[in-house]
Order: sequence, then structure tokens, then C-alpha cells
Amino acid sequence: MSDATKGATMAGGGALAGAAIPAVVGKMGLAVGGTAVAVGAAPLAVAGAVAGLALFGISKLF
Repeated sequence: MSDATKGATMAGGGALAGAAIPAVVGKMGLAVGGTAVAVGAAPLAVAGAVAGLALFGISKLF
């Protein structure tokens, strides 16, 4: 498997894991200083993809 394929696979897996969190846990929000903002599935999917790419980068170190 090439590095590009492995990186894309890890990013996709992270995105799926990030998108699955709101499906399992339910709706979430962030409350700061008397205000609140809803956090949906899209930002968590992006965060999951970033985490997957970070794991890919770490795996390349070893």
C-alpha cells in the first residue's frame, strides 16, 4: 500500500469515527461565558480526519 493510499485511508477512518460520535452520543454543545454553540457532526468529522492524519504522521516516524 502506498503512502498516499495509507494516508487517505487513515483520514477517512478518522472522519468516519468523528462523524459516528454524535450519532452515538447525541447532540453536543459548547458553553462559554453565558453563551452556547451547537457542535454538529461536520466539525467532529473534520477533527477525526485531522486526528487520522496525525496518526499517519506519527506512524511514519517509527
